[in-house]
Amino acid sequence: MEQLLSSYLPLASAAITSVFAYLVLKRWRYRRPPYLLLWGIGFVMYAVGGLMEALFGFFGWSPLVFRLWYLFGAILVAAWLGQGTVYLLVRRSIGSIKVSHLLMALLAVGSLYAAFKVFTAELDPTLMLEGELSGGAITSPGVRVLTPFFNIYGVLMLVGGALYSALVYWRKRIFANRMIGNIFIATGAMAPAFGGALQRSGVPVALYVGEFVGAVLMFIGFLYTVRSDSSRSPAPQEAAA
Repeated sequence: MEQLLSSYLPLASAAITSVFAYLVLKRWRYRRPPYLLLWGIGFVMYAVGGLMEALFGFFGWSPLVFRLWYLFGAILVAAWLGQGTVYLLVRRSIGSIKVSHLLMALLAVGSLYAAFKVFTAELDPTLMLEGELSGGAITSPGVRVLTPFFNIYGVLMLVGGALYSALVYWRKRIFANRMIGNIFIATGAMAPAFGGALQRSGVPVALYVGEFVGAVLMFIGFLYTVRSDSSRSPAPQEAAA
């Protein structure tokens, strides 16, 4: 049963987030705001991470699969999604936009550095949890320490932005669907973090369950937020999805 979950759950997560990325990038093509582009890229990374987990579950260890999973699924995805939310929340202020550009530049440089470290790291698959991908396979110093910085930044921005948007809609008594959607998004964004914590505590396939639940909840939230997109109001920002 665990083997099936460790293969098909990540595959389902990859499928859901691939559709999610397509829909977000499709909207970006017509509007061109940077937050939609960054969210689209972030969900592509989410899909890549899930696909790598599925490939590992079906076919076993591969250094390339592991490196792609760790870079996109473990390090970068939350930060890029969170940076999209930064652009959404500050796009009306010139000074804040400059700060957003600075943060984006730091994220881009940090992402390149993380890619270099991951693809030059020494690996030992025997140190991983049995049947699951985990960062324990990395034996080189200075690689795993990067993960918390990217993830904390990403989760704070994504979850904080979604909750802030939900609060704005609730206080103004407008766009109830977007308020609900942002609550789903905030909850879904935290699910992989909880799953990862449980995995480190020794709970089997907890990370994969968290990623799947997160993908489903964020997708539901997205569908809620775009349900009445034709109606406009003077809300200070759109939903964080």
